[in-house]
Amino acid sequence: MRKVISTVMTLTLLLVLAWGGSAAARQIAPVEGLETLRRSFAGINDFSADIVQEKQISLLKRKMVSTGTVRFRKPALFFMEINPPRASRLLLNDTQITLYFPREKSTSQIALPPEQSLQRWFTFLARPVTSLPDGADVRADQQGDTLTVTVIPRSGGQVREFAVTLLTDGTIRKLVISEKNGDRTLITFSRVRKNSGLTDKDFRIN
Repeated sequence: MRKVISTVMTLTLLLVLAWGGSAAARQIAPVEGLETLRRSFAGINDFSADIVQEKQISLLKRKMVSTGTVRFRKPALFFMEINPPRASRLLLNDTQITLYFPREKSTSQIALPPEQSLQRWFTFLARPVTSLPDGADVRADQQGDTLTVTVIPRSGGQVREFAVTLLTDGTIRKLVISEKNGDRTLITFSRVRKNSGLTDKDFRIN
């Protein structure tokens, strides 16, 4: 379960930050890339999207492919639902994670440390980005109106690096998470819907 939570937390933080052209890709300054992400997300109060998740386990030859949906609403609500046969629902409310498995009708909860609070990330996004966040290295590349930002955490966690690709209007396209054990997860987004007026009922876990 902790690997699921780790992957979802990485996704959540990237979605909070983030919200192909024909020109050759060029590397840009990391601070410039993060500031572009900040500006893209500034006018978005909520969003939802369909996802396809492809997970390559290093010990297995085949990929595990799942579909689902994600929803987010400022300041600190995130929901992800994975469709059968590996059905699950996850709700993050600031620092509180609730994970629900419909088939087993079982629920688990975990409290995140204060430094992983969604409110903390909105504080970071409340002003122009002039320096890199503590505890991570960042790379940024731009190709036409498509931006890719790669984050390499310095901490001793499971994630080696993650990369988010989005359009400069804030539409997220894909997320790639590479773990230190060789596992790799690709999440592709479609039908991204911004500012649709999500309410509390859209974040009910059961």
